[in-house]
Amino acid sequence: MGSSSISTAIPEDRLFIVGPMAAGKSAVGRRLAARLHMPFFDTDDEIEQRTGVDIDYIFEREGEAGFRRRECAVIAELTAQQPVILSTGGGAVLAQENRRLLSERGLVVYLATSVRTQLARTRHSHHRPLLQTEDREQTLQALAAVRNGLYESVADLTLPTDGCTVEAVVGQLITRLKQRQSEAPDSTGGGEEPAV
Repeated sequence: MGSSSISTAIPEDRLFIVGPMAAGKSAVGRRLAARLHMPFFDTDDEIEQRTGVDIDYIFEREGEAGFRRRECAVIAELTAQQPVILSTGGGAVLAQENRRLLSERGLVVYLATSVRTQLARTRHSHHRPLLQTEDREQTLQALAAVRNGLYESVADLTLPTDGCTVEAVVGQLITRLKQRQSEAPDSTGGGEEPAV
């Protein structure tokens, strides 16, 4: 009942989540989809299901370029679904075509997080190809320097996740969606809200 009123705040019932690794994109997307009774997809999970192998193996066999080609194909397909909540990989915004599709086809939520938080959340992770390096902090800093501006360029909403539980982020996001919905009839220009 509440879900139908909230989901109308999402253009064409499509919501896409972007942000760096370990920002909580998959967990937030899955929980949000359950709350709004909408289908949920995760691009990395979809690629693994379709290929039958994990992301590490794809990077090993095809390199990052091969993985990105697969990622682009999945994003082109899933952003066309309606309704849908889609969590994307941290590097999805690198491709201009992905940025165009995300921006044009739905509402984009950027889950922002600091490198310090990323380090803490990935401390025991061995399944992130880009972090198979001696200096994880330097790698994450370099990724942030390239990608953070791209996340910001496509984002309709920005939410910080440092120190927040998944449930807290979902709660904030639903509040922001309701705000957008209530402001829409006034034509006050929705996209200028500050990041809370």
